Amino acid sequence: MPGLTIGDLIPNIQADSTHGKISLHDYIDGSWAIIFSHPGDFTPVCTTELGMMATQAEEFSRRGVKLIGLSCDDVQSHTEWIKDIEAYNKGKKVTYPILADPKREIIKELNMVDPDEKDPSGGAVPSRALHIIGLDKKVKLSFLYPASTGRNMEEVVRVLESLQKAAKHKVATPVNWKPGDKCVIAPSVSNEEAKQMFPGGFETVELPSKKEYLRFTAV
Repeated sequence: MPGLTIGDLIPNIQADSTHGKISLHDYIDGSWAIIFSHPGDFTPVCTTELGMMATQAEEFSRRGVKLIGLSCDDVQSHTEWIKDIEAYNKGKKVTYPILADPKREIIKELNMVDPDEKDPSGGAVPSRALHIIGLDKKVKLSFLYPASTGRNMEEVVRVLESLQKAAKHKVATPVNWKPGDKCVIAPSVSNEEAKQMFPGGFETVELPSKKEYLRFTAV
């Protein structure tokens, strides 16, 4: 579906939320951000997801990340729904804002519309989407799930750390990488540059091509 994608500047959404009126660019200024949409308030999968985000909020904050939810209901509905989320989550507070989008305009701006599902009146409904936004306010990564499949928030933490390492160190993360594993050095970095950039050293894998492009280092 055409619309907002990786590399695009996130629109400066102005909307009501559970934390009052929010200007998205002002809210995320100087931070990374994760904005995530939900098909609707008082729905089972969304309740478990927002509860898990509340549990992970301190972990995201430690990484310099602000969270912001989105659902196509009004603030009053969100406020009542939060009581259910916190009760299900054994009292863990929802400390991040949830945007209201009763006219379903924001989900279109953020490319979070489900292309197939419609509400009973035939209106657009949001997909289970999530954008990770960098310090430059550009989309760095997007997930798109159907309403029936809940997201894996551990994977969100994993890819966030990968993105932040890549932005800081000129590295990439190999298949099945987990925080704490070694990264690979970007091909644009020469061996001489790598010696300066990674004083702890690096390992070069010997390959039949004899090309020294697969280099692992700890960062």
